[in-house]
Amino acid sequence: MSVRKRHWKTSRGEEKTTWIVDYTDQQGNRHLKTFARKKEADAFAASTHVAIAKGEHVADSATVTVTEAGELWLASGTDAGLERTTIDQYRQHLNLHISPLIGREKLSQLSVPLIRAFQDRLRDEGRSTAMVRRVTISLGSILADAQERGLVVRNVVREMSSRRSRGKARQGERRQKRKAQVGVDIPTREEIRAIIEHADDRWRPLLITAILTGLRASELRGLRWCDVDLEAGVLHVRQRADRYQKIGMPKSVAGQRTVPLSPLVVNT
Repeated sequence: MSVRKRHWKTSRGEEKTTWIVDYTDQQGNRHLKTFARKKEADAFAASTHVAIAKGEHVADSATVTVTEAGELWLASGTDAGLERTTIDQYRQHLNLHISPLIGREKLSQLSVPLIRAFQDRLRDEGRSTAMVRRVTISLGSILADAQERGLVVRNVVREMSSRRSRGKARQGERRQKRKAQVGVDIPTREEIRAIIEHADDRWRPLLITAILTGLRASELRGLRWCDVDLEAGVLHVRQRADRYQKIGMPKSVAGQRTVPLSPLVVNT
């Protein structure tokens, strides 16, 4: 491995200088990497020498972009049998938040400062603290998948994760949470009455159940008549259904619960 200086003149006669690191990786392939400063070239040469000795070096030409790695990660999730709604959520993280900002970056070029700048930009562009945390977790999973494929050595997201940083993220998320405001976050009583009065006969019972029980959308979709006990005035949440009509059981036994029905539901 060598570090050498290169001089040349531009077409305008300007003097230019760069520093070139010339090395051979653990597979015997030769690589050249150029730097503007000798300090940067020396640092790269030192770290690369250690990585090659450990058999862990991945050259820029052998890696992929963040977006390409994200597509491979999604394919892995699909092959592993993850639910379609989970894949949809991951796809949104990649397409809406990760790819537009750092999708073109090579995995080998990622660094902790770059990830911090990525998080700052997410916040500056209006993403919530919770969303920044979820997107960062997805990015860490993309890098973990790429590591297993031999496309990158470092997972800089995992490197920057610490108990302190996670605690700060949770504190920020808690500070951001506020009490829901009637008329802003949820309908007023008058608006709820108007929704019920103008609801189509087919959907009226479902809307009333949603309004008065607070069930999740997947729980509402999973309800069956055998789960409804009108005499006792309760309904049993025993399963859920995603938006693709795939039935699934609650994620835990605690997820199976009984919900009291309002008299308005019972008499609908």
